[in-house]
Amino acid sequence: MNKQDLSKLMRRAWELFRTTGKTFSACLVKAWEFYRLTKRMREGVVSFCYEKANGDTRKAKGTLQGITPLIKGSGQDSPKTFRYFDIEAGGFRSFRIENLITVY
Repeated sequence: MNKQDLSKLMRRAWELFRTTGKTFSACLVKAWEFYRLTKRMREGVVSFCYEKANGDTRKAKGTLQGITPLIKGSGQDSPKTFRYFDIEAGGFRSFRIENLITVY
């Protein structure tokens, strides 16, 4: 793990702490879960589940591998959301990080 990854992990943990009101240790656990999810998605397709903004549960298969040519624009990553390429839908999707339920 390099300094940049550790910095991103801590920013996500603090953002979760500010927005959810949960203990910092619980937020740090969630941030580590996202770090491991991101690492697995850079290597291939991963199945996971999260809660959508309307309250529905969504099971998704996503990846971060080989998506660089598909990215348009110069948007920055937000510590509040997670962006991925959805294999089933064939497009980019995102969700709030506190809504992640599980990784399969």
